[in-house]
Amino acid sequence: MLKIVAATHNTGKLKEIKEKIKDYPIELISLLDYPQIPEIEEKGNTFYENALLKATAVSRFTKLPALADDSGLEIDYLDGKPGIYSARWGNSDEERIRRVLKALERVSDTERTARFICVMCLVIPENKIFSAEGICIGYIVSTPQGSSGFGYDPIFKPKGYNLTFSQLEVKTKNKMSHRARALDKIVPLIVSYFHLA
Repeated sequence: MLKIVAATHNTGKLKEIKEKIKDYPIELISLLDYPQIPEIEEKGNTFYENALLKATAVSRFTKLPALADDSGLEIDYLDGKPGIYSARWGNSDEERIRRVLKALERVSDTERTARFICVMCLVIPENKIFSAEGICIGYIVSTPQGSSGFGYDPIFKPKGYNLTFSQLEVKTKNKMSHRARALDKIVPLIVSYFHLA
């Protein structure tokens, strides 16, 4: 069985990844299994650079293939902010959501367009790198809706849906989220490279 380290402590992300690889002989472990790994500073200028930094550091430390993502919310009215700083736009999900809603307080529904972007990188100890990008287009609602999910999920309504990510069933979200779309691209590369099919 192939062992891959997910370079995250986020249990929500882990659930999404596990759902996508459940049909393959892959054991997913995470940074929760490696508390001795120091915090990896995201000092890249793009989602790709940050994902690559994390995957490379974790792969070097564990000597195992490492899968990392960097993702964020880009809001058109805010010139793409918070972007790569999405996780650092406040000290909690609630604070980050309040900051977004405050910035869009007097903005019409038609100007609240946004997208979630996820870039995933898999780094294999032999210096092999795979990457994939997933995008989910939608808009920002004016008040948080729903109680499941994490991050900006309660205020992001994907195009074609009348529910926020927080209100969608996990199965539905896991089929069409930005992370799901990136996973849909990178999992076949992993399966092919390691001959898992």
